[in-house]
Amino acid sequence: MGQSLNWAGILNTFRVLANPSLVMPQLIVKDIREIPFQQLKSKGIKVMAFDKDNCLTAPYETHIHPPFEEAWQRCKDTFGADHIIIVSNSAGTPDDKNGEKAKKAEQELGVHVLRHETKKPSGGDTLMLHVQEPGSHIAMVGDRLLTDIVYGNLNGNLTIWTKQVITEKGDNRPAVLIRRWEHQLMKILTHLDVQPYPHPFFTANDKKN
Repeated sequence: MGQSLNWAGILNTFRVLANPSLVMPQLIVKDIREIPFQQLKSKGIKVMAFDKDNCLTAPYETHIHPPFEEAWQRCKDTFGADHIIIVSNSAGTPDDKNGEKAKKAEQELGVHVLRHETKKPSGGDTLMLHVQEPGSHIAMVGDRLLTDIVYGNLNGNLTIWTKQVITEKGDNRPAVLIRRWEHQLMKILTHLDVQPYPHPFFTANDKKN
């Protein structure tokens, strides 16, 4: 299953040009194994929202990337499966015929996959309506700056960028090229000392812990 053109992502690129902090995550990790789940929960995060492709699974797969199994279980043990949700731009979207990929991912990952009509970075109201929590109580984790991180920042989430992708094999070509550009963009914005949005549960000191 591929993805249709993400017009929301394209249009929101202009918002990023005007406000580059939108693409800056509060926390950068190599992959989900470095996420301090217990620390996040102790600080007030109640819901963990994850992108799927190249964050938890290989592109368009529905099972957890094997090296992440222990970290994924640790996340579920910490928050409970009912407080973890997948927000994908493939599974659970109109690209997912009859929701088959979403259903399979739910069976294999053991958590709910959000059904949403509008792709990230738009549509954050659907997530908050589903989890019944304010945006600041949600952590959004993903590998894409212009979709996952902008989505989280627009909704007041704690944003966590997983900078190392699982694999480019099987991914669609536009996503591969845009992701590579995003990594260059992050280097530029970091050099320019562009800061992420402040979050009430997370400070610069937490990045050092």
